[in-house]
Amino acid sequence: MSLLEIKNYLMQVKIASLAKLCAHFNCESELLRNMMMHWTRKGCIRKFTQEPGCGKTCMKCVPQTVEIYEWIESQVV
Repeated sequence: MSLLEIKNYLMQVKIASLAKLCAHFNCESELLRNMMMHWTRKGCIRKFTQEPGCGKTCMKCVPQTVEIYEWIESQVV
C-alpha cells in the first residue's frame, strides 16, 4: 500500500470509513490513519466523525466505523 494507492482509491470512492479503508488495504487502522494525515495536510481529504446510527453517544461503536475520510481535491496532486 502506498500513498498513491490510497489517493487513487479515495478519488474513486469519494468517501470511506477508516474500517472500510483498512479492509480494502488489509492494514492496521493506526498505520492507515498516519498515512491519511499526509493527504489531510495537503488539503486533499477531510476527516470527520459520523454520528452513530442509533443517535446515542454511548461510545460503544467501533471508532473505525465512525471515522470517515472524504476526498475533496478535484485536481490531480
